[in-house]
Amino acid sequence: MTDLRLTLRIDANGKPLLGHGKIRLLEQIEETGSISAAARAMGMSYRRAWLLVESMNGVFVRPLVAARPGGGGGAGLSDDGRRVLTLYREIERLSRQAVEAPLAEMAAMCEVP
Repeated sequence: MTDLRLTLRIDANGKPLLGHGKIRLLEQIEETGSISAAARAMGMSYRRAWLLVESMNGVFVRPLVAARPGGGGGAGLSDDGRRVLTLYREIERLSRQAVEAPLAEMAAMCEVP
């Protein structure tokens, strides 16, 4: 049987807001404490990671990623950033539960090598 997977992307006013790539970036920033380390872990340029962070910070009322206090460099997620991660993962979990049966039926109809 073909393994189908639901991928979630959230749009705001017709423009992409969050998807699995930005969420993975937020998770890597939380894990590594650095935008540059998160970018390296994901195989993307620092510039690309920074632009994604800037786009997320610019859309939400409060920034999701902030510089770590103390002047030692690095970055981390704000409380809102951690909350957005939790909400996204919950929306993802609930969505997968909701489509489990029809997705399984569709998978049985597919023949993808």
